[in-house]
Amino acid sequence: MKHDPIASGKRKPVNVSLDTGIVAVAREHGLNLSQISEAAIRQAAKVEMERRWREENKDAIEGWNRWYEKNGHPLDAYRLF
Repeated sequence: MKHDPIASGKRKPVNVSLDTGIVAVAREHGLNLSQISEAAIRQAAKVEMERRWREENKDAIEGWNRWYEKNGHPLDAYRLF
């Protein structure tokens, strides 16, 4: 199993307000709202963390891209294809 850097392994009860229709359908189909909510929040957090990382490192990434466009791949001389 892959390590999840966001998860602590501990549980914390929280209050969440959900649309009553969504809750009714989820219960009708035996869905675990806690697991689904946690997975959705985990995914949203990862997307936001990645977005922030790209923003924080934008200048460095653009610099490397400019270098690569100007100089090409540093190992081109060793490629066999």
